[in-house]
Amino acid sequence: MKKSMVICAGLCAVLVLTGCKSKESAYKKAYMQATQENNEVVQQQPTTVTPVVTPVQQQPVQQPVVTDNYDNVPTRSESLTLVSGSGLKAYSVVVGSFGVKANAEGLQRTLRAAGYDAQIAYNASNNMYRVIASTFNEKGAAVQSRDQLRSKYADAWLLYNK
Repeated sequence: MKKSMVICAGLCAVLVLTGCKSKESAYKKAYMQATQENNEVVQQQPTTVTPVVTPVQQQPVQQPVVTDNYDNVPTRSESLTLVSGSGLKAYSVVVGSFGVKANAEGLQRTLRAAGYDAQIAYNASNNMYRVIASTFNEKGAAVQSRDQLRSKYADAWLLYNK
């Protein structure tokens, strides 16, 4: 009984799979019909198109207003005592901080060799020696100097001397 069921199922599968084959001629007929319809659409469109050109009016370009507003530039405030150098002004650019004075003196020598008026100041509350590359009365000048120094000293920052 099982044998006859398996044979019947196999015959049914063969009939189902072979009975739905489409003919090549049906594909060819559909392709030809689609190409004819496409050719008719192309023939209906005009062959020459005259473009309409409108002159472009340029708007005047407004230059952004550049203000030298340095109020948002972060600045640390510390009380410093000058250890070595010509004197501190209100705003200074710090390029190094050391717990050992000899290390600060080494960076000071390097900066002086590069043409900076480097100074060393001591922060007694933090027990740190600050190496200052430049010092200014105006914050804007200090910010510009800091930005130039950041190419070589990435951690340069502004200090306001209390």
